[in-house]
Amino acid sequence: MPDDVTVEEEQTVTEAPAEAPAESPADEDDELVEEGEIAADYLEQLLDILDFDGDIDLDVEGGRAIVAIDGGEDLAKLVGQRGEVLDALQELTRLAVQQSTGDRSRLMLDVAGWRASRRTRLSGLGAEVAQRVAESGEKESLKPMTPFERKIVHDAVAKVDGVRSESEGAEPNRRVVVLPNA
Repeated sequence: MPDDVTVEEEQTVTEAPAEAPAESPADEDDELVEEGEIAADYLEQLLDILDFDGDIDLDVEGGRAIVAIDGGEDLAKLVGQRGEVLDALQELTRLAVQQSTGDRSRLMLDVAGWRASRRTRLSGLGAEVAQRVAESGEKESLKPMTPFERKIVHDAVAKVDGVRSESEGAEPNRRVVVLPNA
């Protein structure tokens, strides 16, 4: 063997297990779009079974998939009184998405613009009550609401100086109470 040939020794390096890379916002949006598409397929099949007309729109907003069904005459039946049917349909749709993806879904479903309209009304109510409480100094309790509805009211109250809001009671009778700041 010639002298100028060297043998390199292999070094064994013990590496710590690599951490999972943080999910980028683009990856999260892709997953939410996939959730929306799964939900849209599920809802399209449901509309076909019911023989209801409706257009399905998908969006991603606030870290959740938003699916809206608009355009059909019979869609009010999918909302029900005070949105009870809509809430149940949303849960079923979330379960369909979870069954497909294996992950819990926070998807938001709106039918015939009911949630959007409800959000506008509740935001106005929250601002109005907050203003009254700020002027009178007297606390005011609202009717029981769903968590979705209470969040909208809390957000509206937070925009008014001199007042704060709390939720009190147990479901399904949990309500928002607007109080003057101490």
